Amino acid sequence: MISGIQLTLLIGPVVPLPAPRFVLDALQTVKVTTAAGAPSGFELTFTIDARSELNTLFLITAGQSATSVTPPLRVMMVITMNATPTVLFDGVMTNAQMQAGGRGTLGSMVVTGEDLTKVMDLIDFSGMVYPAMPVPARVALICAKYAAFGIIPVPIPPIALDVPIPIERIPAQQGTDLAYLQQMADEAGYVFYIEPGPAPGTNIAYFGPELKVGVPQPALNVDMDAHTNVESLSFTFDPTKGVLPIVLIQNQATRVPIPIPIPNLNPLQPPLGVLSTSLANIKFMKQTAKMNPVQALGAGLAEAAKSQDSVTGHGTLDVKRYGRLLKARQLVGVRGVGVAYDGLYFVRSVTSTIKRGEMKQDFDLTRNGLISITPVVPV
Repeated sequence: MISGIQLTLLIGPVVPLPAPRFVLDALQTVKVTTAAGAPSGFELTFTIDARSELNTLFLITAGQSATSVTPPLRVMMVITMNATPTVLFDGVMTNAQMQAGGRGTLGSMVVTGEDLTKVMDLIDFSGMVYPAMPVPARVALICAKYAAFGIIPVPIPPIALDVPIPIERIPAQQGTDLAYLQQMADEAGYVFYIEPGPAPGTNIAYFGPELKVGVPQPALNVDMDAHTNVESLSFTFDPTKGVLPIVLIQNQATRVPIPIPIPNLNPLQPPLGVLSTSLANIKFMKQTAKMNPVQALGAGLAEAAKSQDSVTGHGTLDVKRYGRLLKARQLVGVRGVGVAYDGLYFVRSVTSTIKRGEMKQDFDLTRNGLISITPVVPV
């Protein structure tokens, strides 16, 4: 599709196959969005007429319900750069809209979908019990149902592992598998998402703390002549963003709530700026009074980490000039903006747009302070 960049589109129920030639010929635009804290999604735009075979390929599979016996249409996209394949997206189609043409012009069809968490949100398994099973075991057991989609569970045990004793309580599921996984993640102060890859057809189901550590991606360079690889980049600083969460833990004997402040001291989310976000507000988390101390602590740590990102950035880059795909939920360096905003950032979201002859990415960055903690960033 682009010199040096090749897009491979695969579609099919459960096990996708390379798309037919007529599908690729009609494809005009591909848009894929990946963001921390939200499911990934895609949008495919095709040209179409009344005799197009796309009508039977997509429309008969649109709007699959939870009770449908037909498996949802799986859509996978693989980007190959420098002979290295990278899975851009793996999910299922959720909707198809067709706009008829007129006066000699072709119509258009827009196909949208979500990542494989959508498959986990189809059937209500309320009442399923997990006796004497800690949270990581429950996560692995739930994800095992979806092995046909190549989902590999990676559950990280909470800081304080809570193993329920059957004679005291037996955990029971309420809602769909996705709803229950997100409920357990919220109670532990964790996140749950599905990351496509590393090999096509496989997916990592991550259940654990949001990681803001690791090897950074190559730097985003601004106004650096031949080394410039970003088309635009802007930043916003909000000094009122800092919040000190106070969890309420109920004393079982007296039923009196005990307030406990939770500082942002998560080793998996270290400060990325020298001048960290100052505390401007206090938030009482009244809902934690219904939780046990372990769950309340996890919820407080998650809120403390989320409220410290006072610096946000938004920009656009050309993938061919950058030399690789920028990925969300990882660190990236920034150079050439200035002392206050240079340094490492957490990539909050990335939207990849592919058209014939070009591939660009819009991205959002976050950081919990000004001035870089590192003298240099990886180039």
